[in-house]
Amino acid sequence: MPDHLVGRFPNRGNPHGLSEQRVNLCVPARPKPSRMPKPLELGWNFGVSIDGVVFDPLAAEYWNGDPRSGWSYNALGGAISLGLDENHAHVLPGGKYHYHGIPTGLIELLEYTPTRHSPLVGYAADGFPIYAMTGIEDGNVTQMSSSYQLKNGNRPGGSAPDGNFDGTFNEDYVYRAGTGNLDECNGGITVSPEYPSETYAYFLTENYPVIPRCFTGTPDDSFRFGRR
Repeated sequence: MPDHLVGRFPNRGNPHGLSEQRVNLCVPARPKPSRMPKPLELGWNFGVSIDGVVFDPLAAEYWNGDPRSGWSYNALGGAISLGLDENHAHVLPGGKYHYHGIPTGLIELLEYTPTRHSPLVGYAADGFPIYAMTGIEDGNVTQMSSSYQLKNGNRPGGSAPDGNFDGTFNEDYVYRAGTGNLDECNGGITVSPEYPSETYAYFLTENYPVIPRCFTGTPDDSFRFGRR
């Protein structure tokens, strides 16, 4: 159970009741970058917060209900009702509470402030730490920003959705290196109280993808759904 207050469950968008979970997750003690980033796939949790609640940014919701369509709904895009609470979280069948976005209640408990380095929020499945929106770059407190941008123009239509690229779908976004200060996996090098000699770390950002969508290292199999 999270340490912070949660919303009411069940609710109109989420029919499941919240219940205490027994969670056993393992991460590498000495994480190492892989040669290529590994995309976060449906069926995997990205990481776990320090209060034991997992980060699971993907939603099993697709255009026309077809997983083969190539168009998956952005859980925070507003087009689908997931019954998220103020922590951008909701509940799976079986009572598992999990975050789809920034865990507002948790970072308030941790006394987050944008004027200093983010407190440690959790660990990714590959062992690298997760922080919130601020880090240290070149000795200065810095707002960490995503390098994902909305595509220009309109979706193709026909056998795909139409309309403007407005963030409804994950595929509305494209990674453009250098447009923010974070890499494809929403990570970068920082110096933190936990890692005074610097470390690679992931950051939760205010803009898409909010929670990272790929791993720089090798995720542990315990983060696959159904594994304990």
